[in-house]
Amino acid sequence: MYTETRRKDRILDNASALALLDNGGYGVLSTADKKNQPYGIPVNYTVIDNTIFIHSAPEGHKLDNIKSNSKVSFCVVGKTRLLPDQFSINYKSVIVFGTATIVDDQDKRQALIALVAKYSPEHMDSGGKYIDNRIDKTVVIKVSIDHITGKQRK
Repeated sequence: MYTETRRKDRILDNASALALLDNGGYGVLSTADKKNQPYGIPVNYTVIDNTIFIHSAPEGHKLDNIKSNSKVSFCVVGKTRLLPDQFSINYKSVIVFGTATIVDDQDKRQALIALVAKYSPEHMDSGGKYIDNRIDKTVVIKVSIDHITGKQRK
């Protein structure tokens, strides 16, 4: 069902791919609309129990796409180092193929708290209050991982 990685010498093991996913600063969520027009958008995210959670406004292009086609991909690129004399780059990356859904209020709050913990850990108290004030104006997207691959060039 999924295409095999061509460069077998660059494959990251599953644990390393999941670690890169868990520790990444941002990812690119890719969706497609009803006419199969692709759309990729950089997003902040968190991972809970090998599941990706992304916050969103309650309306917009990515949500419209997810409503019509729940299949998505998600890409994270780790540290890179340009190698100009070799016309190349050292990198680590992970690509997830998954299914996106909108989560309910209990999972929503847990995901939003995890986002604050990841991006603003020194502001957990004020972050919790911010969430309480904005939770009705926020959507959380859950991406269940169907397949994950990681690659690196070092």
